[in-house]
This record gives sequence, C-alpha cells and structure tokens, in this order.
Amino acid sequence: MEDKELNLVDHLEELRKRIIISALAFVAFFIVGFIYVDDIYKWFVGDQKLMVLGPSDIMWIYFMLAGVVAIAATIPVLALQIWLFVRPALRPVERKITLSYVPALFLLFICGLAFGYFAIFPMVLNFLINIGQDMFVTNFTAERYFRFIMNMTLPFGVLFELPVVVMFLTSLGIINPFVLAKIRKYAYFVLIIIAVVITPPDFMSDFVVTLPLLLLYEISINLSKFVYRKRLKKQQETEQDEENEEAIEV
Repeated sequence: MEDKELNLVDHLEELRKRIIISALAFVAFFIVGFIYVDDIYKWFVGDQKLMVLGPSDIMWIYFMLAGVVAIAATIPVLALQIWLFVRPALRPVERKITLSYVPALFLLFICGLAFGYFAIFPMVLNFLINIGQDMFVTNFTAERYFRFIMNMTLPFGVLFELPVVVMFLTSLGIINPFVLAKIRKYAYFVLIIIAVVITPPDFMSDFVVTLPLLLLYEISINLSKFVYRKRLKKQQETEQDEENEEAIEV
C-alpha cells in the first residue's frame, strides 16, 4: 500500500514538474511576443490605421498578439513535456515513434493558422463587408478586427492537430481505427456543423471549409490504421521473442 502511495506521489511530482516547465515556456514566449508586438501588428495590418475606443483596447491588442505567439511556440514544448511524462510507460520503439509527433504538432498548428488566415479570413471578411457596403460605413476597431482574426484562425490551428493526436493516442493503445470508423458519421456531422457556423451562409464557403475538415478526419483514420498495424506487429514480435526465450530456458 505504501509503495503504491509513493508511486502516486512520484507521478504527481513529475506531472507538476512538466506543468511548471510548460508554464515557464509560455511566459518566456509571451514576453518575446510582447517585445515584437509592433512588428507582428504591422505584418497583419500594413499601413492601415485601425481605431481604438480606449487605452484598454491598446493593451488588449498587445496581450492578444503576444498570447497567440506564446501559444504557437509553446505547443512543441508542451508536447515534449507530455511525451517525457508518458515515456517511462513506453517501449524503446514506441518512444522513438511518439517523439516524432512533437514537431508534427507544431507544423500542423501553423498550417491550420495559415489556412484560417489566408483562406477563411479574407473570404468571410469580404462577404460581411459586401453585404453591408450599401448600408454602413465600415470602420474597424483594432480590438474587433484582431478578435475576428483570432476567431477565424485559432480553431483551425486546433483542428489541424487531429491527425497527430489520433496517431499518438493509437500508438498508446487508447483508441484504434475501428472506433474512428464506427463514429465517422457522428464526426462528420460535428465537423459540418463547425464549418457552417464559422463561414458565411453560402454553399461555396461551407464547401471550402467542410472539405478540408472531412479530409483531415479520413487522413486521421488511415494514419491510425498504419500505427495500429505497426503496434500489433511489434506486440506479436515481442510475444514471439518471449516465447523463444522461455523455450530456450526450458
């Protein structure tokens, strides 16, 4: 009983250590983002002047831009800390395979942000401006403008992580491709709802967003199958080696 309690304490202490390291990394990247927030702001808006309604809006822009930079940069650090936490429970081969997911998480997050910013954001913004151009004068506040960008990009950054997350969970034996295939129609329904909610109410916009999301899910299933087969093969090889060792000992 005491051994189990000590083991639990060790795990909690290790988890606490990983959380602290991730939090410190976030703070460090946030400070870096805060320092270079002027350059980030100019990259987004160019020479365009946006309005602010009060001093607090200025600080909100600084914190929001620095926060997005910190989130993006902290993802590989967080993924590495998660890997280090579960590493003792993995076989040497599994450790090598799952470690490769760390850079993939960061790259897919950046791809998701890029898809949201370069594909979805201009499409939705132009649609909203066009439907009101005969009725309203469009002057944007900095806070509303950047909040809109964040709403159009961050969800895709998260959704684009799906294939790597599925591969990682499959390699740990938490999920398998058969479960993913079984719930496909429910997953499709959820993804279509997400696409419809975040895009303008026209078929083309819904299609442009829905198609990549459904494709991501299908890619996730196929990658899960690949990882699952390799995992089964490794398990069979391990069991065969153990049987051979027992036969030699006998």
